[in-house]
Amino acid sequence: MKSGWRFLSVLLLLLCICGCGSEPEVDSEYRIFYTNKANTKIIEKSYEPEVNTTDAFAMVEDFLEQLKSDPGDVEYKKTIPSDVNVTGYTIEESLLTIYFDNSYSTLEKVQETLMRAAIVRTMTQIQGVECVTFVVGDAPLVDSNSNPVGVMTSDSFIENPGEQINSIQEATLVLYFASEDGKSLVKETQEVHYSSNISMEKLIMEHLLKGPESKNARTAIPAGTKLVNVSVLDGVCYVSLDEGFINQDYSVEEPVVIYSIVNSLTEISTISKVQISVNGDTARVYRDSFPLDELYERNVEFKTVTEEGKGAVE
Repeated sequence: MKSGWRFLSVLLLLLCICGCGSEPEVDSEYRIFYTNKANTKIIEKSYEPEVNTTDAFAMVEDFLEQLKSDPGDVEYKKTIPSDVNVTGYTIEESLLTIYFDNSYSTLEKVQETLMRAAIVRTMTQIQGVECVTFVVGDAPLVDSNSNPVGVMTSDSFIENPGEQINSIQEATLVLYFASEDGKSLVKETQEVHYSSNISMEKLIMEHLLKGPESKNARTAIPAGTKLVNVSVLDGVCYVSLDEGFINQDYSVEEPVVIYSIVNSLTEISTISKVQISVNGDTARVYRDSFPLDELYERNVEFKTVTEEGKGAVE
């Protein structure tokens, strides 16, 4: 009887020692983003990389393998479907370019948006990768309107907790257009509905290009201009427009064109400066006075009238 108690005591002691010596599981700082089973939003799982985390190329390779693999949970779907092929990738400065074959084009709209958001959010965790762009076949990825998607950051995708990533939201936009004579700005407020997978800066640019609702204003940006890309990094909004931007419309004064964009975007509290480029090229001067390699701040002294045309507001 005594020997039995001794054996039990020793066993309990060993269990205590083993228990005290074990370390609690540490949550990794990295996440792999997947789509949920219902294909309505992206969800994340903690992941501990098996490679040197200072090696960006190795990290990209490792993350791609995870994104293409079954996550092992019925509530998760692998991010990159088996029938979509990644053909390669490059890293230049802080831009990661991922190449897909034409199978990418077979994705349905919602699935494509979710996959793109999950890949970008996963990859921008890597040290040395600040933004991502996709190439499909031999051409940059375009959206459903054939506009280039361009460079994406984790902020390019908005997802409200508990909401579907493609749910419809409402927003009040404060936009600045050109006056009829092209010499001043017209401040206009628009109530808009939008899909939650679009960033606020892109929403603003799309509505600036679309034009005003009021009758005493017009679009300051030259007609036919298309948005190539817009992104925000460290308080600076980078706007890339296509060649249409340099088509001169001298009926609108050049400061009106620039500050239509700058003053509209800086209505967003997280944006303090704006840089405008033409297809990513800033080695130009807009008309005569506005070098595109400069960062422009909000001009509160520029003559601005209300949308009803009742006088200066700034």
